[in-house]
Amino acid sequence: MTTVRFEQDHGVGTILLTNPPSNRIGSQFAVDLRAAVHDASLSDSRVLVIRSDGPNFCMGGNVPEWPGKSADWFRTFIAECNSSFHAIEALRIPSVAVVRGGAIGGGFELALACDFLVAAEDATFFAVEIRSGNIPLAGGLQRLAERVGRARAAKLALLGEPFSGIIAGDLGIAAFVVPEADLDETSRKLVDKLANGPTKAYAAARTLLKAWSAGGVAAADVMMLDVAIDLFKTEDTTKGVLNSAKAIQAGVQPTPLTFLGR
Repeated sequence: MTTVRFEQDHGVGTILLTNPPSNRIGSQFAVDLRAAVHDASLSDSRVLVIRSDGPNFCMGGNVPEWPGKSADWFRTFIAECNSSFHAIEALRIPSVAVVRGGAIGGGFELALACDFLVAAEDATFFAVEIRSGNIPLAGGLQRLAERVGRARAAKLALLGEPFSGIIAGDLGIAAFVVPEADLDETSRKLVDKLANGPTKAYAAARTLLKAWSAGGVAAADVMMLDVAIDLFKTEDTTKGVLNSAKAIQAGVQPTPLTFLGR
């Protein structure tokens, strides 16, 4: 049974978690996620969505699979999962996690690997690992700290208390928080906007943000012009600059554009 698959509809790629109701991260999940991310990387998608079948995004690791396994087995399993999470972050297109129900443990970390997190108000986020004497192992702790600061990340990870989608929005973890009934429509509008946006400019912005994550403002400043100036060779930027110039000359606001991603 396939637990994760990749789909594409025009410029929108979707990684779908297909083992409801829990979509837990087990050995098969690791294999299927790797294949889905590989398919996404080879596609011509201009935005990637990660969403789930069923009532929960992902309830975390398939813990019943772990007892009796060696530490070496566990290390390899985690490394395989992490390579897929990192590959999502390395894509040259924006990514959106659509979260309803539980995003627990590794499921929470999978959502944090995306640029945008769209959550239902009653979704549940939970860095659960501390309750079993462990820590987040897919980069969740440091990515939480990046989004909410060290003190809040310590509180969420060390105290191991679940929190709602509303709190995730208040903390800046989720970019959009809406009633569950509006989740699909809200995420669709965001995804459509990204799929029709300036794809190369999105890639440049993500590159600078990753540089900032690794080395701060100074690291991003060093590469900023090298990344940005190449955009002026693209069809989208040429069209956008001309559109803005005409609007300024006419004394009006620029008209919205649909970009081609090239």
